[in-house]
Amino acid sequence: MPTNTALITDDGVVLGLVAAILALVFWTASSPAPFWRRFYSVVPALMLCYCIPALFNTFGIIDGHAAALYPVARDYLLPTALVLLTLSIDIKGLLGLGPKLLIMFAVGTLGVMIGGPVAFLVIGWIHPETVAGDTWAGMAALAGSWIGGGANMVAMREIFQVDANTFGQFAAVDVIVASLWMAFLLFLSGRAASVDARSGADTRAIDDLKRRIEHWHAQHARNPALADMMVVLGVGFAATGLAHAIGGPVSAWIAAEAPGLSRFSLTSKFFWVVMLTTTIGVSLSFTRASRLEGVGASKFGSVLLYVLIASIGMQMDLRALLDRPWLFALGAIWMLVHAALLYTAGRLIKAPLFYFAIGSQGNIGAAASAPVVAAAFHPSLAPVGVLLGVVGYATGTYLAWVTGQLLRWLAGA
Repeated sequence: MPTNTALITDDGVVLGLVAAILALVFWTASSPAPFWRRFYSVVPALMLCYCIPALFNTFGIIDGHAAALYPVARDYLLPTALVLLTLSIDIKGLLGLGPKLLIMFAVGTLGVMIGGPVAFLVIGWIHPETVAGDTWAGMAALAGSWIGGGANMVAMREIFQVDANTFGQFAAVDVIVASLWMAFLLFLSGRAASVDARSGADTRAIDDLKRRIEHWHAQHARNPALADMMVVLGVGFAATGLAHAIGGPVSAWIAAEAPGLSRFSLTSKFFWVVMLTTTIGVSLSFTRASRLEGVGASKFGSVLLYVLIASIGMQMDLRALLDRPWLFALGAIWMLVHAALLYTAGRLIKAPLFYFAIGSQGNIGAAASAPVVAAAFHPSLAPVGVLLGVVGYATGTYLAWVTGQLLRWLAGA
């Protein structure tokens, strides 16, 4: 076993350091001070949660590969986060939002699934070195983020065994390209009325939507009690335990009876744990457990997710970002395909600009930034972003896996 030469080798100290970093980032991000408001309008908090631990690893203060935090976060915190982020899906409410919004969201998802292979082929023609090696696997992880969110990206990272440096490079592509796209959508939000007037879009459904959402939150939102917190964590970790109990024997049986299926990750226990916890979360959305969102189930899931993001950053050497600048061109082409399909669909069905923006951010930004874009159109619309973002979490694992298999085929891996 290699010797750990980092300055900090105690796992307890590493955990405390990660917790302190996350606390500092979110404390400053929520500060009303003008400096921090300007700073976080340029630098996303997510990037700091990843990059600050990466800096500690890059300069030898910690050794992310030797620390015990990441395996625990991957195997237990990630599956639990998936449950808590998906159990609040309101299928009936989503269907009540109207077909145009759902069409735009579906087209946005399709744009990510098609855009990845298109970008892979275009960059493969322009600069073949960029798509060599395990680039396809890094793109599969990015597809997880752009269809669902950070949890899905991490899930794809584990399923396709993406190298830490490759994952870090695509995490940077994710943050930079997605942030620029989000900034463009926020710019458009201030011109929604004139854009909709020129396109002839019918915006009456949006007004009805505002009233329905305000009514739902008035009924369900409440301050969580200690019992509520215990139930939220109990449901999440119990589902994770069940998924481990089933996923281990299932993956072992497939490995013994059909080892060839390893090409599709079906012999991986982690694959089954991720799929099972996502399925459990979606199933719980049809039960009274969905009311746990009223006491912040998704916020608990986000806490677990950010611990995982920081633990992944601990494994990244930031100097690797300088090695592959063409990856940003790949990400830009990918985003352009996504935007072009959405624009075409929006013109065909005369969808309001809000549907275009949230249909995109429900995928690209998920529940983290989709509400921000939705609220830019009207504050009461922010929950629509959460709702579609949560649907993205639920579908991101499945559809990113499909996208990853297509990219693997294109790469001949």
